[in-house]
Amino acid sequence: MRRPWARAAAVQAACVAITLFMAVPMYLIALAALSSRESLNRFPLPLLPTDLSTETMSAFLRSTGVVPAFLNSLQVGLGTLVLSLLVGVPAGWALARYAFRGKEPYQLFLLLTRALPIVVLSVPLAKVFLTSGLYDTTYAVTLLHTALALPTTVLITAAVFVGVPRDQEEAAMIFGATPVQAFLRVVVPQALPGVAAAAMFAFVLSWNEVLGATILTLNQRTLPAQVLSTLSDSPLAYRFAGGLALVLPALLFIALMRRYLLNMWGATLR
Repeated sequence: MRRPWARAAAVQAACVAITLFMAVPMYLIALAALSSRESLNRFPLPLLPTDLSTETMSAFLRSTGVVPAFLNSLQVGLGTLVLSLLVGVPAGWALARYAFRGKEPYQLFLLLTRALPIVVLSVPLAKVFLTSGLYDTTYAVTLLHTALALPTTVLITAAVFVGVPRDQEEAAMIFGATPVQAFLRVVVPQALPGVAAAAMFAFVLSWNEVLGATILTLNQRTLPAQVLSTLSDSPLAYRFAGGLALVLPALLFIALMRRYLLNMWGATLR
């Protein structure tokens, strides 16, 4: 009787440790970003919100280039999400439904596309987009982020489509549905949790990616690239405000998509 109890206690302790490891830095960043500049210079710094102020965030949002960079990040993130799902969901379905020669090496090849770091690809990428006329545009960053997110999108959706019974899809076609209609009306609704997980990964990857966006843009930078380019010359308050501005949209998007994940993992996440 002691072993199951000890195992459950160890799992709960690990969950609490991981949650604190992720939540404490976010809390400290939010506390600093929502505090006055005088409170940031105090020693020791208070760990409770005793002097809340919007001064730091207001100064950050009024900084040159921050609002356009935020809009660029939003455009690139949503574009990456849409493109990766448009290409990755049908590819994942084909990977789950059809057996073909070289299927296993193909799945491994998808993962190998993430083997090379962006630093190694920086010069070829810049040259390609300069030649095509897409350099310093949000379209270039969207295409790059889609290429980064697509392998994981394909593999996540393929794993979910394997769990959808093929019989239901065949039954829909027997009753007159076309293969596309059976896919959209029968398969996709049952695979929504996996599609939501893939969408979450694509958006968060695009929102947080900084190196590729810095290489491919000069005037149309995303928010992480804009913050990185001005970080060395910025005061401490600007850095905390930038960190909060980068974290909040990703957290809000994850909170919106969480209900679809609950359908896949059940009530254990509640």
